[in-house]
Amino acid sequence: KSPSPLWDKLVFNKIKAKLGGRIRFLSSGASPLSPDVLDFLKICFGCRIVEGYGMTETSCVISRMEEGDNLSGHVGSPNPACEIKLVDVPEMNYTSDDQPYPRGEICVRGPIIFQGYYKDEVQTREVLDEDGWLHTGDIGLWLSKGRLKIIDRKKNIFKLAQGEYIAPEKIENVYAKCKFIAQCFIYGDSLNSSLVAIVSVDHDVLKAWAASEGIKYKDLGQLCNDPRARAAVLAEMDALGFEFAKAVTLVLEPFTMENGLLTPTFKAIHVVNEALMRPWDFDVPGLTLT
Repeated sequence: KSPSPLWDKLVFNKIKAKLGGRIRFLSSGASPLSPDVLDFLKICFGCRIVEGYGMTETSCVISRMEEGDNLSGHVGSPNPACEIKLVDVPEMNYTSDDQPYPRGEICVRGPIIFQGYYKDEVQTREVLDEDGWLHTGDIGLWLSKGRLKIIDRKKNIFKLAQGEYIAPEKIENVYAKCKFIAQCFIYGDSLNSSLVAIVSVDHDVLKAWAASEGIKYKDLGQLCNDPRARAAVLAEMDALGFEFAKAVTLVLEPFTMENGLLTPTFKAIHVVNEALMRPWDFDVPGLTLT
């Protein structure tokens, strides 16, 4: 798509001028652009815009749209420096036999792949298999002419006691919008019928809430353990969520790799055990730690 000369003169040339007026090429990554947004940007900037796909662990792009490819909604063809395959994810109903397009977890192999996480063999083995394939955690499908499209994220899925499947990352992303929450971790398992949450609180927001409610406290640790604070955070979460956590524990400490709650790629580790939670005196009614 391209604008008319009239709209170029009246509107779009001014936009181009804001960026120096000499842009010939733009590249987009990190997350997919919708086809409408991509077409809009092409019109606004009057240049070629391509999408690519890569990770820190691959050192450069895994795939990129080729020059002259006007089809939007994909991240292009594989980088010549790597191989790509799709691995079945049956629990999410993605398989290489899917029609009309094969689907599965994107796995990458080649000289662009990193050797591993620094001094962390456990996390390295989780993403790099014995054949050298990097398991990206992204779900993709093959379009025509070898184009790759990202359609989903392989989720940590667990089942509650009543048989309901839960994707914690999806819920955490919703709860992250809560004003009280700096970081959030959702937990549940097949021995329990409901979800619980560990919330690393925003200190300033919690202090402001306590002041507005006239609540006195010696320190923030005491305030986090106040049932009224927990109830306020849970009520705020309920207003945002859809698969509700039934109980919450508030903590002051942020989630880090050092305390075992973040991976080297800064994603939550959805494995809970007593040793991990003991430093926070984790006590949520109805939860049986495994």
